[in-house]
Amino acid sequence: MSRFAQPQDPVFRELNTSLGFDRRLWPHDVRQSRAHARMLAGAGIISGADRDALLAALDEVEAELAEGRFAFLPDDEDIHMAVERRVTELAGPPGGKLHTARSRNDQVATDVALFTRDAAGTAAAGMEALASTLVDVAERHIDWALPGYTHLQRAQPVYLAHHLLAYVWMLVRDRARMRFVAEATAMLPLGAGALAGVNFATDRGAVAADLGFSGVAPNSIDAVSNRDFVLDYLSAASTCAMHLSRLGAEIVLWASEEFGFVTLSDAWSSGSSIMPQKKNPDAAELLRAKAPRIAAHHSALLGVMHALPLTYNKDLQEDKEHLFDAVDTLELSLAAARGMLATATFHRERMADAASDELIAATDIADLLVRKGVPFRSSHGVVAGLVRLAVDSGRSLSELTDEELREASPELDRATLAEVLDQRSWLESKVSEGGTSLQRVREGLDVARRALEA
Repeated sequence: MSRFAQPQDPVFRELNTSLGFDRRLWPHDVRQSRAHARMLAGAGIISGADRDALLAALDEVEAELAEGRFAFLPDDEDIHMAVERRVTELAGPPGGKLHTARSRNDQVATDVALFTRDAAGTAAAGMEALASTLVDVAERHIDWALPGYTHLQRAQPVYLAHHLLAYVWMLVRDRARMRFVAEATAMLPLGAGALAGVNFATDRGAVAADLGFSGVAPNSIDAVSNRDFVLDYLSAASTCAMHLSRLGAEIVLWASEEFGFVTLSDAWSSGSSIMPQKKNPDAAELLRAKAPRIAAHHSALLGVMHALPLTYNKDLQEDKEHLFDAVDTLELSLAAARGMLATATFHRERMADAASDELIAATDIADLLVRKGVPFRSSHGVVAGLVRLAVDSGRSLSELTDEELREASPELDRATLAEVLDQRSWLESKVSEGGTSLQRVREGLDVARRALEA
């Protein structure tokens, strides 16, 4: 007997079904169904014999799904109905008892929480692996100079190791965000029923312990309508993908003939269909492009959840495709970034030549004047005038005459300037904590390694 006198319209059936994408939840659905069956028997709601029949059927269902021989049927609206239908076929009458004291509302919330927890752990491990690779690459190039940029204009020289460590700290923060996501899935939704709880004295704590939750969701309405943890994952993934896009964008620039700072391995490059000389940094370019894709999933789910009345609404079915694609995209991007960087070849002379541009020592000259008692704003103006003079006359700063230097400031002459214009002096003058002097970079490597072990 059915509530409905007419069959579903085929178009509505296609719109309504989620089996095409939520079938990947099956490991979690089987796992929580086992825990639920054990709890039902432990609470005296079903018999031990029923429990054993259900567990045996679930073992077979798991094997069929894992081996790709599970036969999905047209009436299987989602993975939950498919699993329950097959359990009933295998177990007989006890199969009809599996759904006692639960609803698909709390069931799907539990499956998605389990999936998100696992995905957050995998993402955190991927972030840590990429950060470790960056530390290794930094250590191999610890004293290789390159220009640091602001506004994509040469600004001040840094060591390549110092530059790469900036991405390590981005990833450390990304890992912390993913660890928070795992914590956000800590409360078990199962047992909330459709929205108001269930009519049985269930042991939700036993199910929580069985499934690795730290406790139970304290409010049944919130339990079935909560998808904050999915939004938390998408937010964390969006931020990490944005960091990867910045890394990818720099690699694209550095791999160009105009920069020539790095050559990517053939294994992480593509050719052209028409220009045989081309070696394109496609992996890095795709890191740029994947970031807005993940961010769009976050925005889209915020839109789904926006103004959604309590409790469960079918709108929540839209959480999965956004989550699943973001998970797959982030994991692939982290692995690609790691492989690309681990095999990249940096070009020391090309970077050093770019870092030897005397104009990027302007701040050091200004600081020299400050040490001689000139206020910084005044020294800034003096050096800006010298830069303008050098550029307008087609000379470098070291080619300015003593007269020109003294006219700008009595504290300057060619000999004094020569000391500052030594490239190593520019780099080693940044002695502040977190700076780019070699001693500080070595400290930074040690701090980064300790952070990754935490």
